[in-house]
Amino acid sequence: MMTALQAPDEALDVHEKNFVAKIREHGWFGTNVLAEEDLPGFTYTTGFWLTLGVPEIIVFGLQSKTAHDIFWEIFRDLKAGDTLPHLTPNGDLLGNHDAYLFPVQKKQYAEHLGWSRWFYAGDDFPCSQLVWPDREGRFPWDSAFDPEMVGSQIDIAEGGWATREA
Repeated sequence: MMTALQAPDEALDVHEKNFVAKIREHGWFGTNVLAEEDLPGFTYTTGFWLTLGVPEIIVFGLQSKTAHDIFWEIFRDLKAGDTLPHLTPNGDLLGNHDAYLFPVQKKQYAEHLGWSRWFYAGDDFPCSQLVWPDREGRFPWDSAFDPEMVGSQIDIAEGGWATREA
C-alpha cells in the first residue's frame, strides 16, 4: 500500500512532514476539526489501517483530548490483539459505557477525512464511526436521547445507524 510515508521529504511541506513524522513515531495521528455553524466538531485517526490493519475511526462531538485519549486506548488494545466489533454495543471502547462502531459511507470521506485521504492517496481505506451515548446510556437514535446533546453527533454510517443489530 502506497502512503505518504513513501513520499520524498522535499515533496512535503512543514505540516505534511509533521503529520508523517507523528505516524512514523506513534503508528497513528489524530486530527481534530472544530465545529462550524450547525455541524459538530469531530476527531479522526490516520494510521490505524496501515499500522494495525483495522479501520480508521471518526467520532463527533467529543472534546479533542477526550477523543484522543479514547483513540490511544483503542490503539493499545488493538495492538495487544483485541478486535473491533461493528454494529453491536461494545463496552470496551469507552470504558464504562457502551458505544457502537459503524462503517462510514465512502461519500463522506471527502468532507470528513481530508488528512487520511491525503495520507492514503485516495479513499482506499476503511473508516468506522464511533457513536457514544448520553449520560443515561441512550444513543442519538433513541427518542429519549438527551435533548441538549441532539446534533452533537451526525449519522455518516453506511446504511445509517438503523443498521445496528441491537
